[in-house]
Amino acid sequence: MTTAISSTAFGRVRNAKKPELSISPIGGMGEIGKNLTIVGYGDEYIIIDCGLKFPEEDMLGVDLVIPDSSFLFANKDKIRGIFITHGHEDHIGALPFILPRLGVPIYCTMLVGGLIRYKMEDSRSGFRADLRIVSSGDKVSVGCFEVEFVQMCHSIPDANAFAIRTPAGIIVHSGDFKFDATPADGNRPDYSTLARLGDEGVLLLMSDSTNVEKSGSTPSEKIVGQTFEKIFRLYKDRRIIVASFASNINRTDTLFATALRFNRKVVLIGRSMIANVELAADLGYINIPEGVIVSAQEAENMPENRIVVLTTGSQGEPFSGLAMMSRGGHRQIKLGSKDLVVISATPIPGNEKLVSRTVDRIFACGAEVIYKKEENIHVSGHASHDDLMLMLSLVRPKYFVPCHGEYRHLVRHAQLAKEMGVPAKNVFILQNGDALRIQSTGKAEVVQNKIPAGALLIDGVALGEMESSVLRERREMAESGVIVISLVLDSQRHVAAPVQIQTRGSVYCADDLKMLCEFEKAVLAAAAQFARLPGAKKESLPVEIRKRIREIIAGNPRNYPTIIPLITYLR
Repeated sequence: MTTAISSTAFGRVRNAKKPELSISPIGGMGEIGKNLTIVGYGDEYIIIDCGLKFPEEDMLGVDLVIPDSSFLFANKDKIRGIFITHGHEDHIGALPFILPRLGVPIYCTMLVGGLIRYKMEDSRSGFRADLRIVSSGDKVSVGCFEVEFVQMCHSIPDANAFAIRTPAGIIVHSGDFKFDATPADGNRPDYSTLARLGDEGVLLLMSDSTNVEKSGSTPSEKIVGQTFEKIFRLYKDRRIIVASFASNINRTDTLFATALRFNRKVVLIGRSMIANVELAADLGYINIPEGVIVSAQEAENMPENRIVVLTTGSQGEPFSGLAMMSRGGHRQIKLGSKDLVVISATPIPGNEKLVSRTVDRIFACGAEVIYKKEENIHVSGHASHDDLMLMLSLVRPKYFVPCHGEYRHLVRHAQLAKEMGVPAKNVFILQNGDALRIQSTGKAEVVQNKIPAGALLIDGVALGEMESSVLRERREMAESGVIVISLVLDSQRHVAAPVQIQTRGSVYCADDLKMLCEFEKAVLAAAAQFARLPGAKKESLPVEIRKRIREIIAGNPRNYPTIIPLITYLR
């Protein structure tokens, strides 16, 4: 049951002459992913992005992590729409879990709309999203807001910044971006609109902080195309396997063009890779020459040096195409000494170990691997230090909020804004759940923890908060193992069969066999005590068994395992 949350918690001031403008992120601050920001004026709200993030290593069995959206559900009648900056998972991935409960329209560009439509169909929720397709340069009016889509560059086409006109002033939200003068698709950032907004007067800039620690400017995507040319020329006798993000459509387009020039056919591996390529081709974002794509089965009968394999798995995902190849588990693609593997991506923070293990396994298969960023096989889609300076110079905001990054990134970006002339008192580092209130007088203040902003874990279904009992139990069993005790009692509460004790991840050496005998004696003693007390409740026996087992384990230096008594009563 969702607890109702008063909209006054998000900045509504009663009896005020004019409402306040409020900006509150419930994801994407101090973390990579899970981006969702609420912009409110009075009793009207819009949402910017609705993303997920992938689980950390200690989130055992968890598939996805999404923002706690209880505030949105409690105030859905006041939400005028969701605006999506671009089509990456950390900006649209939570929609299948949140949108059906809101039922509000989504405003996005054509490619983003196609990706969202596919996600909603794949979730099998039966919900049909109300997609309002717009183009870069368009302006959309909803409630008291007017949102202008401003063309930017990123590692996926159709990336946009937003210029949000409110009664209090203009907010510019950069989305994920970089300034690329020679983008692969020819769609350059709209510098003139950013400069025009700066001349008009920007109240607040919220800007991507991911690469603030990287010096200089982010290289152009054209560099990767040149690297592919070089690799295809040097490795004419090898089968080439390229692992990339399935959403990096511009790079996919470049790879198709390169394969055609070198008379190679392309094999697509991975469900998301195939789906994204088909969608991008249908919408006209990539050009696939007729006959260049072949199936993995067809490729088996072709010379290896005439094949390029484009696959998922650049982040070492355990069930991705590349990971399965590295373990020898892929049905068609078996890696060997005649293969070159190119990992055209850099690890997302937290995925470094997964990627490293995958690279090790590929080398063990005998294949050669190109994976170091010095090889120019990948360029980031995020603005580096000098690009962020340019954004601040163009927009010239009164107030500044760094977003989309781990906490150190936000701090570094805040320092940069101060160096660029934004007064220190006008620079705010927000955390998820904080609300930045800007009054009609122009005064701004941060109210901390005004909106629920935890994380919901998705494991087939939503499990709940980060410290849910389910996740805690998984951690305990993973760290200390489990002991399962099976006990059968007759109608007189006497032991009717031998005690069965099964351990997993707990008893692991010969010396512990003695401990198993002690366990059995402890269980029989607890059962005998239970039989002598006819008035004792059945629930007391499992408690007594756990207590006696833990007394035996108390002297063991290992952590306590999970103890599960299973008691059967015969009639």
